[in-house]
Amino acid sequence: MPLKVTRTVPSAGRSPDPPGGPVLDFEERPSDSPFIERVWRSRSDRGGTFRSIAACHWELVVVRHRGSTAIRVRGPETRPTDADCPAQGEWFAIRFKLGTCMPLFQPGALRDRNDVVLPDATSRSFWLDGSAWEYPDFDNAETFVQRLLRAGLVARDPMIADVLDGATPALAPRTQQRRFLQVTGLTRGTIHQIERARRATYLLRQGGSIASAAYAAGYFDQAHLTRSLQRWIGLTPAQVARADEQLSFLYNTPAP
Repeated sequence: MPLKVTRTVPSAGRSPDPPGGPVLDFEERPSDSPFIERVWRSRSDRGGTFRSIAACHWELVVVRHRGSTAIRVRGPETRPTDADCPAQGEWFAIRFKLGTCMPLFQPGALRDRNDVVLPDATSRSFWLDGSAWEYPDFDNAETFVQRLLRAGLVARDPMIADVLDGATPALAPRTQQRRFLQVTGLTRGTIHQIERARRATYLLRQGGSIASAAYAAGYFDQAHLTRSLQRWIGLTPAQVARADEQLSFLYNTPAP
């Protein structure tokens, strides 16, 4: 059975009322599935824009707004962007572990918000690989992914997770790099840099000092941290710590 521990994340540690921006309330839970990184959902009370920060994982995202429902296949993000957020919208997402992929879609082609919107079948289902699939929800994500696995629509390359965990497979470095690009859409180095920047951002949003966040996330010094956050988050460490801007979904990760 999947874990049902939940944690409410108030807009990734934002200040209580960012002026002029949307209010997004996030809830997320871990999963005992070897294919799922996180399951999350959010809701907007008012519209505006937020900062979508770099992310390594691909997701299936169910969007509900004004009585309509759609599902998107969303790839990794390699740069920060400003994203529009409508009022009274609801989102639910399955974020997949690195090394898991959907062979029907090339992750590199999905990168940087080049989402694929799957066509509707009915008000409660969508078309995927010639079959109608009922929209998943926050509580049945693991069952839904198991069905995808049985249908051959989701696959996993264990080498990716092994390498990220520090293992040394018997493959040439160029072969490893090709596998990373094919399965994740990113190089191993890019994954490391994005995960490190996200961890530092989380630590700063939790009240950590700039010096302590730099050390905990593995940066050489504060200047190194600043360059990294400007590239992947689009903010300086001081701007992250002030929590003036709404950020996309952010959660605690182990040190990269």
